[in-house]
Amino acid sequence: MRSLTRRIACIALAAWTGAAAALPVPAYAVTPQEVLADTALEARARGISAELRCLVCQNQSIDDSDAPLAHDLRVLVRERLTAGDTDQEVRDFIVARYGAFVLLKPPFSAETLLLWLMPLLALGGAVLILWNAFGTPRKAEAAPPTGKLSAEEQAALDALLKSEQERPAKN
Repeated sequence: MRSLTRRIACIALAAWTGAAAALPVPAYAVTPQEVLADTALEARARGISAELRCLVCQNQSIDDSDAPLAHDLRVLVRERLTAGDTDQEVRDFIVARYGAFVLLKPPFSAETLLLWLMPLLALGGAVLILWNAFGTPRKAEAAPPTGKLSAEEQAALDALLKSEQERPAKN
């Protein structure tokens, strides 16, 4: 009976989890006050907002962020579009104001070269560290051989050889 109850509970939990994961839940932080009445302009604003980084969160677009600065940027984008700017003019205005970092996909240029190359540099550094740690076996550091034994070492060696000769051989 207990086993049956556990199975039913597991099936119910799996069904609930699967249903919750299958439901599309938008993660937009856009408030109803920000939404433009013109659906074409709103679609353009959403497209631009999805390309701009929240300067507070840094891993989210301004469309997904609840930060006050992201709200201000969403309002600014909509104001510029309502004023008649093209999408590119709005992007250029925001980049001129906040720098190329505000773009989620910054263009490849001399200013952003380090940003684009950093993953490769980090990977190269990790490979060098691993190669140094595991790639080449280290040789044991020993005193360089001189070729001659000291008097004490020679006496110890002679005593050892003599004791081996005196020992009876085992068959």
